[in-house]
Amino acid sequence: MSPGVTPVITLLTDYGLEDGFVAACHGVIAGIAPEARIIDVGHLVPAGDVRRGAAILAQTIPYLPRGVHIAVVDPSVGSSTRRAVAIEAGGRVFVGPDNGVLSWAVHAVGGATAAYELTNEDVWLKPVSRTFHGRDIFCPVAAHVVAGREVAGLGTAIPPRELVTLPEPTSRLRDGACEGEVLSVDRHGNVQLSITAADLGFLGVRDGDTLAVWLGRRQLAVPYRDTFAAVPPGDLVAFTDSAGLVAVAVNAGDAAQRLGLPPGAHVRLSPART
Repeated sequence: MSPGVTPVITLLTDYGLEDGFVAACHGVIAGIAPEARIIDVGHLVPAGDVRRGAAILAQTIPYLPRGVHIAVVDPSVGSSTRRAVAIEAGGRVFVGPDNGVLSWAVHAVGGATAAYELTNEDVWLKPVSRTFHGRDIFCPVAAHVVAGREVAGLGTAIPPRELVTLPEPTSRLRDGACEGEVLSVDRHGNVQLSITAADLGFLGVRDGDTLAVWLGRRQLAVPYRDTFAAVPPGDLVAFTDSAGLVAVAVNAGDAAQRLGLPPGAHVRLSPART
């Protein structure tokens, strides 16, 4: 196990909570490393939404112990087009499919120092299902690492530069405005943008101001406040969320539905003209 890695395994998936998939993963880990503490980051990532999984893990990783972090959002599970990998980064170990779901979190802790394709079948659960690598490959591998297995013994070393990396969310300052995209939409319909509070601060925007929000050809005037509860129920509001990013919400409502803003949609913010 990497120096400094604690006996903690975190688990992020799109498995949902209605079936036994998450319980099976917990059971496999407990059978190999009963001393490991498991932290469920979440299991309600929209099915196959790799970017959403990557964003959740990257925004959560600063608050997690230096353990082994599993992320399984894996629409290409069982195919020959994607690898199963373990990545060492920032004193942590990341385990999952090489489809980019780990990439933003790896970058957030300083970048990969080593990477391995998971080819050592001795640490897999047998038989291996073609569609449940979380149970049969990723969780056993993570448990063996916590139990003392060296990461280098998990498989074949690969150059970190060959890992699949998701494109960074777009955000830029241009012509007195911030341009970005919808990074994610949470279960409340709050719309998280790739634009930071620092970006707005550069434009001179402060709490209490009003933003011009451009959605294609539509323009809205939205108050910028410290929380969504600062406006009456049913009203739109922009605020800085817990990740330091600008979010648009409806107090007691669903901003994504009202505005028709899916992940990836382009948004432009500027100080409203008085």
